[in-house]
Amino acid sequence: MKPQGPSRRDVLALGLAAAPLAAGLNVAGAGSAAARPRAAASSGHPFRDPRLPLGRRIDDLLGRLTRDEKISLLHQYQPAVPRLGIRPFRTGTEALHGVAWLGPATVFPQAVGLATTWNPDLIRRVGAAVGDEARGFQHERPEGWGLNLWAPVVNLLRDPRWGRNEEGYSEDPYLTGVVSTAYGKGLQGDDTRHLKTAPTIKHYLANNTETRRTTSDSVLRPRVLKEYDEAAFRPALTADAVTGVMSAYNLVNGRPATVNPHLNDTVREWAEQDLYNVTDADAPNNLLPGNQDYYATRAEGDAAALRAGIDGFTADNADPAKTVEAIGTALAKGLIDEADLDTAVRHLLGIRFRLGEFDPDGGPYAKIDRSAIDSPAHRALARETACEAVVLLKNDGATLPLDARTVKKVAVVGPLADTLYTDWYSGTLPYGITPLQGVGARLGSAGTVTTSEGVDRVAFRNTATGAHLTAGSGESGAVLAERGGSAGDTARFDVFDWGQGVVTLRSVANGKYVGYDGTAFRNDQAQPNGWYVQQQFVLEEADDGTGTRLIRYAGYETAADWFGDKKYLSTGEDGTLRLATREDAARYEVEVVRDGIDHAVEAVRGADAAVVVVGSMPFINGREDHDRTDLALAAGQSALVKAVRAANPRTVVVLETSYPVTATWEQRHVPAIVWTTHAGQETGHAVAAVLFGDHNPAGRLTQTWYRSADDLPDPLDYDIIGSDRTYLYFRGDPLLPFGHGLSYTTFRYGRPELSARTVDADGTVTVSVRVTNTGERDGDEVVQLYTHQRTSRDKQPLRQLRGFARVHVKAGRSTTVRLPLHAADLAHWDVTRGRWVVESSVHDVLVGASSRDIRGRAALRVDGETIPPRDLARTTRAADFDDYRGVRIVDESKARGDAVGATGDGAWIVFRDAELGARVRTFSARLANADSGSGTVRVRLDSPDGPVVGTLPVPGTGDRYTYRTVTTRLRGAHGRHDVYLVFSGAMRLSTFSLR
Repeated sequence: MKPQGPSRRDVLALGLAAAPLAAGLNVAGAGSAAARPRAAASSGHPFRDPRLPLGRRIDDLLGRLTRDEKISLLHQYQPAVPRLGIRPFRTGTEALHGVAWLGPATVFPQAVGLATTWNPDLIRRVGAAVGDEARGFQHERPEGWGLNLWAPVVNLLRDPRWGRNEEGYSEDPYLTGVVSTAYGKGLQGDDTRHLKTAPTIKHYLANNTETRRTTSDSVLRPRVLKEYDEAAFRPALTADAVTGVMSAYNLVNGRPATVNPHLNDTVREWAEQDLYNVTDADAPNNLLPGNQDYYATRAEGDAAALRAGIDGFTADNADPAKTVEAIGTALAKGLIDEADLDTAVRHLLGIRFRLGEFDPDGGPYAKIDRSAIDSPAHRALARETACEAVVLLKNDGATLPLDARTVKKVAVVGPLADTLYTDWYSGTLPYGITPLQGVGARLGSAGTVTTSEGVDRVAFRNTATGAHLTAGSGESGAVLAERGGSAGDTARFDVFDWGQGVVTLRSVANGKYVGYDGTAFRNDQAQPNGWYVQQQFVLEEADDGTGTRLIRYAGYETAADWFGDKKYLSTGEDGTLRLATREDAARYEVEVVRDGIDHAVEAVRGADAAVVVVGSMPFINGREDHDRTDLALAAGQSALVKAVRAANPRTVVVLETSYPVTATWEQRHVPAIVWTTHAGQETGHAVAAVLFGDHNPAGRLTQTWYRSADDLPDPLDYDIIGSDRTYLYFRGDPLLPFGHGLSYTTFRYGRPELSARTVDADGTVTVSVRVTNTGERDGDEVVQLYTHQRTSRDKQPLRQLRGFARVHVKAGRSTTVRLPLHAADLAHWDVTRGRWVVESSVHDVLVGASSRDIRGRAALRVDGETIPPRDLARTTRAADFDDYRGVRIVDESKARGDAVGATGDGAWIVFRDAELGARVRTFSARLANADSGSGTVRVRLDSPDGPVVGTLPVPGTGDRYTYRTVTTRLRGAHGRHDVYLVFSGAMRLSTFSLR
């Protein structure tokens, strides 16, 4: 969710995106006890009686609400209803890996780090802790109910360049389902009738890119929709681990997700309980002209969203006026009726009742108070989780663990060595232990720690005037200006390289970063932050060949073209900085006061071990609304690693990132590499525990780490089957495979045993494997179960995760791991009949330590069914093709349905293995053609250039949603063939038949 409403004027006036953050924290109705509505008059209503069935209580309250009151409840900020003693309610507290934006609270590892533990029991405990802290905050603001939590995020990490990679769990739908179910169950609590909190899963559907995120179209062929994207959402909903979904910003097959009919038709079918579905922030306004241009008015758009399955409208910050007006207009015009309104309000009320709001005592969770926030137990849990989230990527020559008995001097260097970064959805750290502090604490007084951030310290001297760029020395800094004199601390800046030319400048004078507040540049920021991240700069080389630099301001709002070509720093008559064109920019000589790499090398020389901590800055290296274009370490950080490695052979790299890194040089040349996400307040303790062996690492990667971004197709290509994407289909050589992670001990796997060698389509077998710890340390192993279907009508994954278990095995001991394998889970979506199918086939059952480290295999015969030849005499949906070229799946109508859209000559779709019989005489198709000209659809056999058996002329229909059924005769169409439909011209094909 992006906090709504920040205009250019807001940002320039307030600076540092303070206005959006404040809007996100505005809680409707928060106030003193004196302002609370009195409930005495309504205390006897049946809806207040917790002894009554839930449905009866909802019916009673719904019947007492006026139409206007019901309409008011459809907005995110729901007002009080004083005559019934109902307090305000607000949807949408952020709780991705801790409660965010409400003040100091326990910060757990980023979501991708939670999943890296492969420990559902631990993740459920984390969810329970976050739920307790949400209640703790709520206890102090009873007027502003904030117990509808917007978490977890289950969008699949199909492309690691996604700016929000840290918010998701995995590229695998099964693992994502297990983790999200565990986290959601923890958030909800264990009471059978009441909710601790009401988690909302997001973002439905196929949201894994930020580029043009409100207008980009995620095209999902039916198999990808069913087997991949829906499969990530279904488990938590089926388990009733979440209470609703948030719709995504993007379009899916040409239709905005805000009005996706699957919110009703599919999602609600998965859950036993009623769901409360909401839009993403300001998404209702995105439907209008100027953005998605799908509906002309809010009344039409809101009505369509309501009919599609949306119950709550997140729009216009805390102002419900537009939503109230739109819904009222939609009712008056007959776009929706009272039943539509009641359905949505019923879904909302169900959540509020289950949260205990209308119980006299507030329900079983009402007594959780502020003592839950950052409690000693939660601090311990944060430390445990941060430890379990660490992944040992490489460990040649037993470089790790370090032996504290002999390792007395450790150098901890790098730009992330002595800092902790948070992300957009992080809570506020109540305290923070950096890697440097963690190592220092572990060594204690018996050891020595040296350090260096490894960044250049520079001064900027204007070559025209000789004056230096100067900052302020106080806590709040000062407006940057050029002044004469020598380059003292006020004229010195530490330059942090975040890749692709982007740097941040930290003033030596006060340790604060330079940022832009819309009118001036100041050194007053503790770290890069805010919606527009206004602390970013690029040091561009001037064109004069002298080596001088121009300083380009690169805050995220520059991408909105607010500044035109005035993005470069120059100075006014008073010496203060202003923005100018490149031609008018100031030219600076960059005077290196201290070489960062040289400084780091001095720190690591003679050390018993060198730990270099490098990685990403979550506000800069991709984030909501900003994808990455590269996965490499910043050039300056990579150079630092190489120099440290050359200076000290016992070098350990700690990668601290929100996403996979193409660290190919490091993987080849550095003896030991550890990876962690930005893991919250206990990051340093966790890193130190792993480095010194106090914790034996067992984290496992939940994504493929590629050797190069060139291994990936276009980010907007969502067809993982066609593009061989993710570990399921990727045929290349990954840098590190899905499921990878090492230990300080070793494990031997026995031969996997199946409880049966053959199973029916609805049966279950148990896969058993003996695992022995063959090392000298106790440790955890994550035993992973994969399958591969040997034969199929359709393309199948190379391997697919079906189960896993994280088990603790003492040194020299063995344990037997038993994993159930349900034949029904081996089904795939049969496009020929529009249903799930378990085919008769032999499946390889693979057990191992990662998707590429298979330790044992067995064969399982599944007695299912054989997919028959296609019967194209039946009406066939064009989108149910087997393969395609040059077409997109598009919206058949604004309300529902998919069609195939062709935009030019030579595009085609194919329907394989069709039985045409002795003779097929006609081809009929339902088509729309908005162009005034006509096109054709040719029916060809066996290839796009095969024999033409019929040509169908396609007349203009005047509109892309106006369809006509057109028929033509066929000649020579008989027998069993692959049938190709080859398009000439732009058109939409909904359904067709060959008879």
